[in-house]
Amino acid sequence: MICQECKQRPATMHFTKIVNGEKAEFHLCEQCAKEHGHMFMLYGHDDFPLNNLLAGLLNFQAPMKEMTANAFPNPDLLQCETCNMTYHQFTQIGRFGCADCYRTFARYLPPILKRLHSGNTAHSGKIPKRKGGVLHLRKQLAVLKQKLQELVAREEFERAAEVRDQIRSLEDELRQRGEGDM
Repeated sequence: MICQECKQRPATMHFTKIVNGEKAEFHLCEQCAKEHGHMFMLYGHDDFPLNNLLAGLLNFQAPMKEMTANAFPNPDLLQCETCNMTYHQFTQIGRFGCADCYRTFARYLPPILKRLHSGNTAHSGKIPKRKGGVLHLRKQLAVLKQKLQELVAREEFERAAEVRDQIRSLEDELRQRGEGDM
């Protein structure tokens, strides 16, 4: 494969970038990757440690200014009552001091999670295809039950009946596999 940038040398660096659920792949030679600043991740230069990368991602001031007037006036003054970690310390270290930090800083986490996870705030997880047959069925069953509730609330009873039938067939399949406790 040839480098996408210079179109001369063979591509030895392959990057996948996912932003807001859209995937883009880049194939660069080593020289073009250095020119575009992608090499620091691979060789772990001391002038840019991973901790600084995380702290930079967590240190967001623009979204904080957009928060509503009833929000805490200065997030840097927030402090966890259990471990005494401040919000400023959290943004510098990149991790919480205890489980109570999640509750203390909960108001400020959604923008951070969106930046770290390409716009997603809910974890959907991954299930191995060869081992996750029952898990896939259970997940599909949960989605269908939610859809059924929405259809009934909107009084779309014909579509709700179709979804109900799909739920019953999935439940039967789970019972046949010996996973009937739902």
